[in-house]
Amino acid sequence: QVQLVESGGGLVQAGGSLRLSCTASGRASNAYAKAWFRRAPGKEREFVAAISTSGLNTDYADFVKGRFTISRDNHQNTHDLQMHKLEPSDTAVYYCAADPRYPIETPAWWGQGTQVTVSS
Repeated sequence: QVQLVESGGGLVQAGGSLRLSCTASGRASNAYAKAWFRRAPGKEREFVAAISTSGLNTDYADFVKGRFTISRDNHQNTHDLQMHKLEPSDTAVYYCAADPRYPIETPAWWGQGTQVTVSS
């Protein structure tokens, strides 16, 4: 079992930046692929970014390429999402996730989510 806890959400103006962090705990939690998803108001949850166990491979949704960067620290057992040039359409609850496999399709474990609100 893996437990995931997000931090770093908040309110930011359009064009600003935020950094989300996810701390994992539990058995072998630093050995899994990690990801971020989000759910905007009235929409389905969608994939944002993923990173392989080694950190050498990453994948991004088209709508965040060039603006968001996913990273991980296996010693600290964390993975982060650095977000730049935020737009009101980025407003959503952001969830971190983990799975034994990469690429991640349906994560085995989820965090509780952290709210990101981008004002225009």
